[in-house]
Amino acid sequence: MNQLQWDLGDGIAVRTYVPGDAEELFALVDANRDRLRPWMIWESTTKAVDDTRRFIETCLSSTDFEGNGLWRDGRLIGGVGLSLDTFSNSGEIGYWLSGDHEGRGIVTRACARFFDFAFDELGLHRMELQAAAENVKSRAVAERLGMREEGVARDGCRVAGGYLDSVTYGILEDEWRARRVAS
Repeated sequence: MNQLQWDLGDGIAVRTYVPGDAEELFALVDANRDRLRPWMIWESTTKAVDDTRRFIETCLSSTDFEGNGLWRDGRLIGGVGLSLDTFSNSGEIGYWLSGDHEGRGIVTRACARFFDFAFDELGLHRMELQAAAENVKSRAVAERLGMREEGVARDGCRVAGGYLDSVTYGILEDEWRARRVAS
């Protein structure tokens, strides 16, 4: 069980979900369905609180860092997670945010903290981010983080309505460290 709790400042925090968060998580997903549906395959399978509870329990039993909430002043506003690939010594970041909190740099700050964690504490060599080609907001996060666009997988992203092209972004440990020194 990998549990995180990070204060990102300005009332923003990353905290691993616990089973007691299932109702609040379901309510947030339910309130944001129209925004999530075009990009997140799991939106259509999240039909009840029990679905979010199972997700949380699965994450808590995993060696990854998938099931974390983004919180603002103690209120859940989104999710962020890191999946690990131990064979390639890399990780992939994923996230989502409620519509009323977009455009404030919250996801970028959370991803940057995860990159610090991945490179400094886990010793990873590479971080990736996958975004649907049409998901301009998610792609902008990758660009703000200094990630390089590395390629497009045709129909590489499965969503409720079918498949979308997926853009892969990557950043290496030394590139991330150089960005931190420069800023």
